[in-house]
Amino acid sequence: MSTPPGYRRDDLAAHPPLDDPAYRSSALRAPDRPLLVLPHTLSEVTGPVFGDERLGPLDHDLTRQHAGEPVGERILVFGQVLDEDGRPVPATLVEVWQANAAGRYAHGVDRHPAPLDPNFSGAGRCLTGADGSYSFVTVKPGAYPWGNHPNAWRPAHIHFSLFGPAFATRLVTQMYFPGDPLFEYDPIFRSVRDPAARERMVSAFDLSATQPDWALAYRFDVVLRGREATPMEA
Repeated sequence: MSTPPGYRRDDLAAHPPLDDPAYRSSALRAPDRPLLVLPHTLSEVTGPVFGDERLGPLDHDLTRQHAGEPVGERILVFGQVLDEDGRPVPATLVEVWQANAAGRYAHGVDRHPAPLDPNFSGAGRCLTGADGSYSFVTVKPGAYPWGNHPNAWRPAHIHFSLFGPAFATRLVTQMYFPGDPLFEYDPIFRSVRDPAARERMVSAFDLSATQPDWALAYRFDVVLRGREATPMEA
């Protein structure tokens, strides 16, 4: 059977394998038995539905969620959520979480000996607009050690989670910053075998979107499907 005109099949080689030997913890969660097909229930097909009423006015601005301003380089992170044909995907919930400027998460299990920032929780969310656009204000995260191998450091990154009409349609990925010297040494980044696909996880510095005297800007578009899809996290 020939491929229907206009259909653009996902390039599965662009996504990281479930079990990557260089990324040690993937071996602990990768399936080692045949997968079971679980039929969707009504709740998985019909919900949840996310609306503006569930978002706070400062959910998109990670620098204004506390009494004071966080330490670090203020940045704007923005872009569009697109389908495989470049069409915008509106009303999609976009969530982000990240380390602070010193490379530490506001999480009880993070033991990295870097300072916590009382004015930075490192999490935000927003809904995409009619044109699929989203925007966050945050601080640039720092690199941090993670114990995967000797002298292992993660490049600066922001985690992204995107929801469609149900939890079953969730996509999780990571956004990196251009020119990071740690790319070559990071097995998570390099678990995406295709160099072109890896570049789709790297944001682009955008001087035109920078706000003078206030914040630099980075554009990161997320493509949900197709040959130009943003790689999903292992």
